[in-house]
Amino acid sequence: MNWNSNLIQNLSWSSEIINAAGKQKVADQIAAKVKDGDVLGVGSGSTVYMALLAIAERIRNEKLKVLAIPTSLEISMFCSKLGIPLTTLFENKPDWLFDGADEVDPDNSLIKGRGGAMFKEKLLISSSAVNYIIVDDSKVVKKLGTNFPVPIEVFPQALLHVEAELKKLGANSIVLRPAKGKDGPIITENNNLIFDCYFNEIGKSMEQDIKSITGVIESGLFIGYNLEILVASND
Repeated sequence: MNWNSNLIQNLSWSSEIINAAGKQKVADQIAAKVKDGDVLGVGSGSTVYMALLAIAERIRNEKLKVLAIPTSLEISMFCSKLGIPLTTLFENKPDWLFDGADEVDPDNSLIKGRGGAMFKEKLLISSSAVNYIIVDDSKVVKKLGTNFPVPIEVFPQALLHVEAELKKLGANSIVLRPAKGKDGPIITENNNLIFDCYFNEIGKSMEQDIKSITGVIESGLFIGYNLEILVASND
């Protein structure tokens, strides 16, 4: 039975898409990789959204059978709007994944999580044999932490313990991320909170060092993963 509602169909991207022409080129590259029968891990961000539009067009035109495992509620709703069927990790393993990033360094290490979905993003990247990270060239940095803090998802009652332990790891700024559109802090899809942290230095072991703190659910550091970086140039 139909809900008789246009709520999902009226969804639109929530902000201006910067460097749309460059991102469209990368989005088209991603869409061209889709094969009939693929199970896709789908990340977050404006370039991912543009890739979804291109993939949906191929599905319609070529009658492709494709399933998506989204990393966030927002992307789940856009998949529904675009007619891309959803599945879960209970049922399927992704053949490949595409996602964005906030920063990429020369070793292909990442900072992710500005959208607050780093736990599911890391789970899907870890589950997928092939991972494409799509960014514009403003996200390419020489050193992680240049422009963005490291997001850390924290169990609420562990806030003060995690803060103290992060200071021991060299965090020089720890901010509880505030919400926009609601009072108080951001609440993740896992009902946790987010710290945004700057560190004096981000070493190779920092991801595991942060994860070992009791109360930390996940961090936005991705170090040593099997990733292929696709850059949308501003030229």
